[in-house]
Amino acid sequence: MSYRLEPARFSDLPGWQHDDPITVIEAMRRCHQHVSTVKPYRTGSLGISVDDLLPAFSASLGQAGEGEEGARAFFEAHFVPFRIVTETGSGFVTAFYEPEIDVRAEPDAIYRYPLYRRPDDLVDITDANRPEGMDPYFAFGLSEGGRIREHPDRQAIEQGYLAGRGLEIAYAKSKVEVFFVHVQGAARLRFPDGARRRVTYAAKTGHYFSAVGKLLIERGKIDAATVSMMSIRDWLEAHPDEVDEVLWHNRSFIFFREAEVEDEHLGPIAAAKVSLEPGRSLAVDRLIHTFGVPFYVASESLTRLDDGKPFQRLMLALDTGSAIVGPARGDIFTGSGFEAGERAGAVRNAADFYVFVPKAAAARYGHG
Repeated sequence: MSYRLEPARFSDLPGWQHDDPITVIEAMRRCHQHVSTVKPYRTGSLGISVDDLLPAFSASLGQAGEGEEGARAFFEAHFVPFRIVTETGSGFVTAFYEPEIDVRAEPDAIYRYPLYRRPDDLVDITDANRPEGMDPYFAFGLSEGGRIREHPDRQAIEQGYLAGRGLEIAYAKSKVEVFFVHVQGAARLRFPDGARRRVTYAAKTGHYFSAVGKLLIERGKIDAATVSMMSIRDWLEAHPDEVDEVLWHNRSFIFFREAEVEDEHLGPIAAAKVSLEPGRSLAVDRLIHTFGVPFYVASESLTRLDDGKPFQRLMLALDTGSAIVGPARGDIFTGSGFEAGERAGAVRNAADFYVFVPKAAAARYGHG
């Protein structure tokens, strides 16, 4: 998709003077910790690098106690906003959340649908080891006898392909519930003794993600005008005999790793390797954008997240997703648990995207 960056002023950002981006600064500190001690983020094709971001990251460490005006002043001091102008004229936002589900450590007659760890024979695929003729989309494959091939898909796994290998992390009571954990890429797990654990994305089979909502719309099962995560879930729960066939349409299958719930307020550790800040974290197209870059997102039609007011908020790019494609495409993290899921479920809105370019780099994009 072709697009351009149009220089803007902070006064051009709808609602900027009423936004409180303090928690975005807190998330930037976590990014600074990661890039300083582990490794820098990959630079997206837009060209904003971690080196460009480091002055703001470093300054975030000393930013405390100045309130929302001070927080806005911090971003005004370190960044220049540019509106992302696409062929279609505006961008598009959806939302995601971290489900919270009841599980058992061992299966029984009710809790019998597993969440799986990554198998040992699942390997990362790069251009260096990709078999001739394999679709370049595949980032994972099955290593078998020294050869790499496609890993068995959702249907094969749910029919027992991985059974008996000790890969089960925990068991849920609903196949539909597990499916939506796959869609979100993470979950908080509640055990009967009160223990709480977390699972986060580790890998996937590599197959294309196919939206079951789109399938149900095409079949006339649900209304395109009112489709949401809740309406899809309700339809699946009401048609148990059709669940397998519909879910198997999405051949992609997600594997997880276990993690502690270290901070009840924060979400899971995402692709940027830091915890997600509820309401302030954005999944973006990582081929274009670099993690740690701030975005201002404004949508007149998205009113379900701010008590009926238009969504106008500074966000930080901390995650990505297979459905998040394009320069002005974002997925908003709403938080953890049922209420966060209710908020996220019906978000499908046009939105304007402003990328915050570090001041030292702004001249490369036509500013100054």
